[in-house]
Amino acid sequence: MSSVVVVGTQWGDEGKGKIVDLLTKYADFVVRFQGGNNAGHTLVVEGKKFVFHIIPSGILYGDKMCMIGNGVIIDPGVLISEIDQLQKKGLSVSPARLMISERAHLIMPYHASLDQAKEAALSENNKIGTTGRGIGPCYMDKVGRTGIKAGDLLDDALFREKLKVEVEEKNFLLTKKYNAPPLQYEEIYRLFMGYAEKLTPFYGNVSVELDKARKNNQNILFEGAQGTQLDIDHGTYPFVTSSNTIAGNACNGSGFGPAYIDAVVGIMKAYTTRVGAGPFPTELSDATGDQLQAKGCEFGATTGRRRRCGWLDGVVANDAARLNGLTGLAITKLDVLSGQKNIKFATSYTLEGKTVSAMPSNISQAGAVVPVYESLEGWKEDIENVREYDDLPIQAKDYIRRIEDFTGVPANIVSVGPDRAETLLLTNPFDK
Repeated sequence: MSSVVVVGTQWGDEGKGKIVDLLTKYADFVVRFQGGNNAGHTLVVEGKKFVFHIIPSGILYGDKMCMIGNGVIIDPGVLISEIDQLQKKGLSVSPARLMISERAHLIMPYHASLDQAKEAALSENNKIGTTGRGIGPCYMDKVGRTGIKAGDLLDDALFREKLKVEVEEKNFLLTKKYNAPPLQYEEIYRLFMGYAEKLTPFYGNVSVELDKARKNNQNILFEGAQGTQLDIDHGTYPFVTSSNTIAGNACNGSGFGPAYIDAVVGIMKAYTTRVGAGPFPTELSDATGDQLQAKGCEFGATTGRRRRCGWLDGVVANDAARLNGLTGLAITKLDVLSGQKNIKFATSYTLEGKTVSAMPSNISQAGAVVPVYESLEGWKEDIENVREYDDLPIQAKDYIRRIEDFTGVPANIVSVGPDRAETLLLTNPFDK
């Protein structure tokens, strides 16, 4: 058996969903281990578009078991809607194919209300760019030991008790601090009892089942959300998400032993994008940035927000290689660079006259660094129809080799278009 972790190497939106979908072919289990419905994975299969927010994108394969780990926070309404939409498209989403950890925490209506109220109260310069879906407040309650877990819905008395305390406290904050309307306890209770009826058949112990899978020599694929620079500990704090996005959290967020992880694949877009506020050293606020944004269709799968675009950042890439222990790269959206006469690649930063080779932890410094670029020759050819690595233009192969040499990580996969078929699998990470 093999266990493979897939993570984003930048600020998210690298195309993880497509790569997970590709690798699911070789897996028996696909596990989402962190984040919530603030993340979105977009897949195109035979011209059909699928957008996932909570369910692992491996659900497109009828013979795979998908799991939502304890590290994920779940908005039950969004999850049920996602299940319904997939079933309308002819996909079977049953407890036989999807398991939800009883230990996963639930996003409550007051979390979203607080998220939106707090962001609205911030000055324009201090806004985080949150999706407003309650992610941060839910994780705050989890860490504060006042959160409500999926399994709590199975105990009516426990759920009532916890909900009453939380609604009272959150209404105080909403009305007194943010001048926002209060929420009604009974409405939330009835709503979540309805959710429980639909979701509890999916509940199980993800950790136990993954251990059984390991002992049965089955392949396991772990699917992360967002990207390395959005990690709560190692990213461009405070412009980050509220969970650990790096590979180490695959174990924490699923209950799987770290000694059993065999490979870590970092998804790296051939250029760089970022949604929301925060430092972005290689951002292009010019016609080239606009070209990348338009050609790459760079809009967030969850929010629809326009993504900021820039050249590939080698500092960010090396941070990701170190923090995740990357064993392979999946380079995505290489086709978007077709037509660029020259392609720039940031190899370091300068800050106050000094060379910087890692993203500064100080957010003011992170916003003040200046990228140092090297320039590589681009290519004119359209590469979407390329199906063999050797058929890529020499300049495209040179660009890939430069990334490999700079990071010290080999490319396992190269994506040359949005469809599942437009992917070059150079080395299968499941092959030990």
